[in-house]
Amino acid sequence: MVSVTPEPTPNPNALKFTLDRPATDKPTETFRDGSDPAESPLGARIFALGGVTNVFLTADFVSVTKEPEVEWDTLGPQVVVELQAHFED
Repeated sequence: MVSVTPEPTPNPNALKFTLDRPATDKPTETFRDGSDPAESPLGARIFALGGVTNVFLTADFVSVTKEPEVEWDTLGPQVVVELQAHFED
């Protein structure tokens, strides 16, 4: 199972999820509303949770930015589950 460690960022609407493996094989990927899910299946998976405005993937972490009214207590654990499920598929 992939190890996922959520970490705060200076932006209260963004969390960094550090992984024990690469999040992408590209230098970076950014997934926003309206992006093609085929271009980033992981980004699409996280975005589908709702309340997400941006997913940024890089070497060993995924940064997720949420809408201000969404609580991390709810969204954070859901992101962890989706990250783990993505790497198990």
